[in-house]
Amino acid sequence: MTTRTERDAPPVDAEQQALFDALIADEQRIEPRDWMPDAYRRTLIRQISQHAHSEIIGMQPEGNWITRAPSLKRKAILLAKVQDEAGHGLYLYSAAQTLGITREEMTRQLIDGEAKYSSIFNYPTPTWADMGAIGWLVDGAAICNQVPLCRASYGPYGRAMVRICKEESFHQRQGFEILLTLMQGTPAQRRMAQDAVNRWYWPSLAMFGPPDDQSPNSAQSMAWKIKRFSNDELRQRFVAMLVPQAEVLGVTLPDPDLRWDPETERYEMGEIDWDDFFAVLRGHGPCNAERLQRRRDAHEDGAWVREAAAEYARKRAAQEQAEAA
Repeated sequence: MTTRTERDAPPVDAEQQALFDALIADEQRIEPRDWMPDAYRRTLIRQISQHAHSEIIGMQPEGNWITRAPSLKRKAILLAKVQDEAGHGLYLYSAAQTLGITREEMTRQLIDGEAKYSSIFNYPTPTWADMGAIGWLVDGAAICNQVPLCRASYGPYGRAMVRICKEESFHQRQGFEILLTLMQGTPAQRRMAQDAVNRWYWPSLAMFGPPDDQSPNSAQSMAWKIKRFSNDELRQRFVAMLVPQAEVLGVTLPDPDLRWDPETERYEMGEIDWDDFFAVLRGHGPCNAERLQRRRDAHEDGAWVREAAAEYARKRAAQEQAEAA
């Protein structure tokens, strides 16, 4: 199935291009009815659909802890969080659809392994402390990355991000509170919390993408004001948020090279293992195959629901047509 972009890409028009450039320069929003360059449309489809896929796949690492959470309260909170993530995926798929790609095509790209999603969700969650580390670190990184997206130049994307970011703030606080409770517990609980932070810290830093000089899409996305900050700038913001919070928690960030440089007013940090990042991105992470297979299984198991809904819609339309006649 082809997208509208591939079927009938509009010809480049100097006047339309000038209007588009003026809207971007004036901090105005591009809406679905507006003319936009093909490359802008393709970039948005790629970014928004990958974001949506990440929300849907991201339900899995936490979903298998819902029945094992240590209390009814914890189960209810975690269930609400996973439900939020499903909603985020739906908002984002809807935003991407305004660009001419169908939900069916995006789903096919994901389950066929053609589309990417955030590599962070291809790591295992062996302990309850992982729920805390994911909330504090992974959702914390998401907040740093996504709050500027509320001002994205494409209207449907920016508006979707407003609600998503509000809910991500709840997720980050939930994770922080889980770790804080564990760090106030037994020595075994404190070790479990520190171990989870050790395992999730570096992958969460890599979530922002490769260094600026190795990021092929970042500069253009910033020029179009889809993104507002570079990968390295967002990473700096994230670390600056983590350092004082880690002190409150009593955990140690697993980077012996981490220090504040008063001259540059930036954090110096150790080198991220980019080989691991790209290996996981290429599908060689510990949980890549499992995550995609579970998504395929869920899609196949839900086929009868889609078929029933389509048949109901067909019968309803036929009934309304008969009544009108």
